[in-house]
Amino acid sequence: MWTIHRIATTGSTNADVAAAARDGAAEGYAVVAQHQSAGRGRLDRRWEAPPGTALAMSFLLRPDDVPVARWPWLPLLAGVAVVEAVRLAAGVDAVLKWPNDVLLDGGKLAGILTERVDTPAGPAAVVGIGLNVAQTADQLPPGGVSMGVVTGEFEQDTDAVVLDAVGDRLAARYEGWRAAGGDPLASGLAEDYTRRCDTLGRDVRAELPGGDAVEGLATGIDDSGRLLIATAAAGDPVAVGAGDVVHLRPR
Repeated sequence: MWTIHRIATTGSTNADVAAAARDGAAEGYAVVAQHQSAGRGRLDRRWEAPPGTALAMSFLLRPDDVPVARWPWLPLLAGVAVVEAVRLAAGVDAVLKWPNDVLLDGGKLAGILTERVDTPAGPAAVVGIGLNVAQTADQLPPGGVSMGVVTGEFEQDTDAVVLDAVGDRLAARYEGWRAAGGDPLASGLAEDYTRRCDTLGRDVRAELPGGDAVEGLATGIDDSGRLLIATAAAGDPVAVGAGDVVHLRPR
C-alpha cells in the first residue's frame, strides 16, 4: 500500500510526509532516508545517526473511518509491527517499552513518533520510525543498540530487507485494525501488544509532561492504550496516556 520516496538525507522524514499530507498526498505516501539531520523522537528529543547506518521512515495514514478516540492505538500498532519486522528481517526477538520504544537485548533499537496532521482532506496520521540498523557500538548513543551489533551482520542489502519487512508488517497491522473499526480487541492488537510489552509486570516510574511522576506496578493497558499503574495508595490504577516510563525492577 506504500508509495515510497527514497532519499539520501533530509531534515525530518515526519516533516516531509506532513508537508505532503497538507498538499493532498494520498494514504500510503512514505519517505525513507538513510540520514536525517533534524529527526525528532517522543517528547521532542533529537534522533540522529551517522549516514548510512540507520533507517528513518515515515508513513502517511488516513484512517478517516476509525473514530478519533481510537487513534491513540496507532503508536502501539506501529510498535508491534516493528517488533514483528525485526523478527522477520534478522531473526531476533525484540520487545516493547510502553508506549512504543523497541528494545533488543536491553538496549533501544528503534523509536516511533506518531503525529496527527490537519489537512484540507481531513485529519491524518504520520507514523515515523527510526531504526538502528548498522551502527557499531561506538556510534550508538548511551543505551542504544543496533541490529548489526546484536547479529554481527552488516550486509549492504540489510536496509532493503528491513524496509520491506517494516512496510509489510505495518500495512498488515494497520489494515486489520482499520477493518475492525480501530477496535484493539476485535483486531487482536491489544492481545498482541500486551504479549510483547516488557513494561507490564514491572515496577515503573512514569515521568509526566507536567513534571509530576507516578510510581508503582505496571498492570495493564486500558481500552485507550494508556498504561495502568497500581500505586501504593488505595484505589484504582492510575492511567497514564503520555510520559517517559523508567523500568525500576528487572523482569
